[in-house]
Amino acid sequence: MTVHFIGAGPGAPDLITVRGLRLIERCPVCLYAGSLVPEAVVAAAPEGARVIDTAPMTLDEIIAEIERADAGGLDVARVHSGDPSLYGAIAEQMRRLDTLGIAYDVTPGVPAYAAAAAELKTELTLPNVSQTIVLTRTAMKASAMPPGEELETLALSGATLAIHLSIRNLAHVRRALEPHYGADCPVAVIYRATWPDQQILRGALSDIAEKVRAAKITRTALILVGRVLAAEDFEDSALYSAAHEHVLRNRKTGQPA
Repeated sequence: MTVHFIGAGPGAPDLITVRGLRLIERCPVCLYAGSLVPEAVVAAAPEGARVIDTAPMTLDEIIAEIERADAGGLDVARVHSGDPSLYGAIAEQMRRLDTLGIAYDVTPGVPAYAAAAAELKTELTLPNVSQTIVLTRTAMKASAMPPGEELETLALSGATLAIHLSIRNLAHVRRALEPHYGADCPVAVIYRATWPDQQILRGALSDIAEKVRAAKITRTALILVGRVLAAEDFEDSALYSAAHEHVLRNRKTGQPA
């Protein structure tokens, strides 16, 4: 018996990985985070499978369901939104399973920031604009940010920021970032990326909070901040430059070396 932690992707049912879908299709028990994982994903569970929405459940209740499956020798598909390595709350589950001696593995999924960039038709790393992406959040009701990871500190990098779980904290985001990025720095807010009711708002640090308030977006949204969001006059990457020789292309001939 194995518990398969599976990243379901950002929302669109066809953005789950082939591996993740195949696991769901064969697991007789499926536990999924119903607040963020569409039912169409877990509809792939086999006929007669025990399919449970864990959104209203506690950690103890979830582990109890897994123990019940373990006693029956039944594989479990534990389905999380996005990629489970990021704000997935899988670490505490795996720690419990280690203690219980229950086997598990992890299947990655498409993270929200990648889906958001795709919907924006934007590359988040551009030559001489930004070569770093910081994935972070702000402290609200959830866990506090560790020392040194405050938004004001991360802002010193000038990197492209993907700020999760913070849509109701935009006033703080502006205060923390404006001294480093400027009031005119481009911002995009993507609500429920790839879902049928997706919304995209574009603005700047100076006005994005007002636009979000007008759209009445209060949850399930990602904030992207950085000059890459509006960059047009950037250098081409050296990757495909005729002047750039590497092991797969000879500079003189343009053919593999």
